[in-house]
Amino acid sequence: MSRRNPRRNATPRLASLPPSDARERQRDGVYVFDPDRAQRAVRFIEECCRHVKGEWYGELLKLEDWQREDIVEPLFGWLRPDGTRRYRRVYVEIPKKNGKSTLGASIANVLLFADDEMGAEVYSAAADRDQAAIVFDVAKQMVELEPEMDNRAHVWRRSIVVPQTASFYRVLSSDVKTKHGLNWHGVIFDEFHTQPTRDLYDTLKGGGISRRQPMFVMFTTSGYDKQSICYELHDYATKLCEGIIEDDTFLAVIYGAEADEDWHSPDVWAAANPNLGISVKIEYLDEQCREATESPAAQNTFRRLHLDQWTESAERWLDAAAWNRNAGEYLNVKRGAPCYAGLDLASTTDLAALVLAFPDDESETYDLVPFFWVPEVTAEQRTRKERVQYQTWIDRGLIIATEGNVIDYDVIRRDINNLGDIFNIVEIAADPHNAIQLITQLDGDGFEIFAHRQGFMSLSPGAKELQKLVLGARLRHEGNEVLAWNIANVVVETDAAGNIKPSKKRSTEKIDGAVAAVMAIGRASVNPDAGRSVYDDEGIDYV
Repeated sequence: MSRRNPRRNATPRLASLPPSDARERQRDGVYVFDPDRAQRAVRFIEECCRHVKGEWYGELLKLEDWQREDIVEPLFGWLRPDGTRRYRRVYVEIPKKNGKSTLGASIANVLLFADDEMGAEVYSAAADRDQAAIVFDVAKQMVELEPEMDNRAHVWRRSIVVPQTASFYRVLSSDVKTKHGLNWHGVIFDEFHTQPTRDLYDTLKGGGISRRQPMFVMFTTSGYDKQSICYELHDYATKLCEGIIEDDTFLAVIYGAEADEDWHSPDVWAAANPNLGISVKIEYLDEQCREATESPAAQNTFRRLHLDQWTESAERWLDAAAWNRNAGEYLNVKRGAPCYAGLDLASTTDLAALVLAFPDDESETYDLVPFFWVPEVTAEQRTRKERVQYQTWIDRGLIIATEGNVIDYDVIRRDINNLGDIFNIVEIAADPHNAIQLITQLDGDGFEIFAHRQGFMSLSPGAKELQKLVLGARLRHEGNEVLAWNIANVVVETDAAGNIKPSKKRSTEKIDGAVAAVMAIGRASVNPDAGRSVYDDEGIDYV
C-alpha cells in the first residue's frame, strides 16, 4: 500500500468476479455489484487512513490495484438483494511484507467508523494478544494521525471507542473460554497459520450471527501444518478458486507460487508478491534466496514466507558444502580464552557431546571445539553392525570411549574440569532433564550452569545464529568429522511462529554435537561478557 500504483505483476487465485468484469451486473439474479458502495470504502481508506511507518509516514494511503480490485471493492461492493454485503468470510493468503497489516487495519477502521452499524464490535484476533495487537496498533495510529477519526473517538491502549455510534475496536487474547457470547460486527484475524487449534476460530465464527452483515477477515502467510485449521481453510479457498466447490459468501484471495514453480526465479517472486518493488524489495528477496540456496531449512522458510508455498514441518538443515567452507585453523582457542559450553547428555548408551564456542567480538566469528564420549560396548557394536565409524574416530582421538555399555559420567566430569583448568568456561548450558546428578556435580565444582530447555523458544535463537554463522563463513571447526557427521544428520522442525530446533526424533542419526553447538552458540551470542581473552595469546594443545 503506497502512494503509487505500479503495473500489476502478481496474479492471484480468486473466488470472485473482479469488479472490472462485473460492474452493475447481476449474477444468477441474486447478487449485484454496487460501484458506489465499493468506492465509499475505497474513498474512506484513501482519504482517512495514513501510513504509520517508514518513508511515507503520515501520508494518505493509496490502494494498490490488487488491494482495491481483488479485496476492497469485491468485499464492500457485492451485495445481496436486501442490500447487505454478500461476503461474510474473507480468506487472504499472501506472502510476508505485502502490506496485509496495513490493509487489515484499514478495513477495521472502515467497519468501525464508516459502515453504518450501531454498536459495532470489531476485534483483532491472533494466536496471542501481542500478535493480535499488531494490526490494532496500526489502526490506532491511523486514527491518531487523522483528525476526522481522532475527533470522533476515544483511543486507549488496547481499544478504540466511538461514542456517537456506541462502537468499539478491541484486541482479543487467545483465551477461548472468554470469547463465548461476543456479538461482533467485524473480526480481523491475523497470521491465521499460527493457530495451534481450531477452537478460537470455531468460537468466534458463530459470534456474528445476530449482525446484519458481519465480516470475518483472515489474513495469513502459508504454513506447514497440514492438519491445522488454516490449511483446512486454505484447501477450502483453493477449491473455491478452482471452481470445485461453490460458496457465494466466502471471498478467497490467494497470492503465491504453485508448488512446482522454481523458487529461485525472480519471475516467480514477482508473480507471488503483488507489492514487489513497493513494500517488498527485490534486493531483500535476492538476499533471502541466496541464503535459502545453501540451507534447506532457510529454503522452506523462504518458500513459505515469501512465495506462499506450503511446506513440511521437518526440514534438512545445513548444506554440507556450506559447513565444509567453515573448516579452518582455530584463531581464538588459547589458554585462558573465554568460551561457552553446550553439553548434550541425551543418551547414556550412545554418543554424548560437549561443544565449546569461543567468540571473537572484533571479527564476529566463533571457533567451535567439540568433544565426544561413547560407551566402549556401543562403539564396538555400532562399528561392526551399522558401519558407524566410531572405532576409527576413537583411534584418532575424536571420541573418548568409556568402559562398559553406558557412558561413564565421572569421565565426562573429569574431562570438563580439566578443560576448565585450561580455558575460561564462562557458562555450561545443559538440559537438566537428562543428567541432573552430573550437572549438580559440575555446579559444585564451581561452573556456572544454565538450565537449557529443548523447546522451540529455547533452541531457536542458537540454531538461527549458528545457521547464519555457517552461511556467512564466520565459523571455524577444523573439519572435525564427528561434528560434521552430527550436523549432516540434523533435521529441524519449525513451529508456526517460524522458530526452529534440531529434532532428535526426525533426524536420521546422532545429532548430539549439533545440539551442543546450538546451545553453546546461543548462550555466547546473548551474553554481554563474550569477548577476547585477558590471558596470554599462547596457543595450546587442548585435547
